[in-house]
Amino acid sequence: MKRALACFFLVCLNQLAMAQDELFDGATFDGWQGNTNEVWSIENGVIAGGSLDGNPHNEYLATKKSYKNFHLKLDYKLIGTEGFVNGGVQFRSKWLDNTTRNISGYQADIGHGFSGFIYDEHRRNKFLAEGDIDFISKVEKPGQWNTYEIIADGDLILLFINGQKVSVFRENDDSMDHSGLIALQIHGDCKAQISFRNIFIKELPEDGVPRTESIMSRFGNAQPNYPLPPFKDGEFN
Repeated sequence: MKRALACFFLVCLNQLAMAQDELFDGATFDGWQGNTNEVWSIENGVIAGGSLDGNPHNEYLATKKSYKNFHLKLDYKLIGTEGFVNGGVQFRSKWLDNTTRNISGYQADIGHGFSGFIYDEHRRNKFLAEGDIDFISKVEKPGQWNTYEIIADGDLILLFINGQKVSVFRENDDSMDHSGLIALQIHGDCKAQISFRNIFIKELPEDGVPRTESIMSRFGNAQPNYPLPPFKDGEFN
């Protein structure tokens, strides 16, 4: 039994120590696709998208490589003066046409009161998981740099803002893609600019230790709700 437990923890430590890949080299758009002539730019190691002069429609900057199970970590900053000041990070997504303008798939939302929410962009067109707005407002720093983490592991998706878990979603529809592009988004119909830096991804293994969603499935199909509120006055009634 002790040997089995030791082996289990060794495998866990090995997974945690897996090397992460740099998706953005800080200087070029190598490995990315989007409107880099008019919408997306690079300055001082930062990718910026959109303009405070106005954004007529959604724009995306996507990886050329697809990812399935992963832990993505990046910094973001959103500023704006007018309209639907919003952006996001697409994942397990795909282009809908050849104009690099429309993408469908999961989105980790940013801004306009929806940071930390999981939206299904150009597919089911609805929020799949909604975070606690009061909690997120205490965690996120509007107009400043924040850190987003997205973990997609099989059917389970988790979002973290500045190290705090803000959304959990378990996909119960087997027809949804479990692999796709990572993409950065600036929303249309606003005067806003979104910036990203320090973009790293760690691909997760296909097998080995039982995956999180496999363990969660033993407890039924209910969607978890995070963060959980504290008991009133510290007591359970």
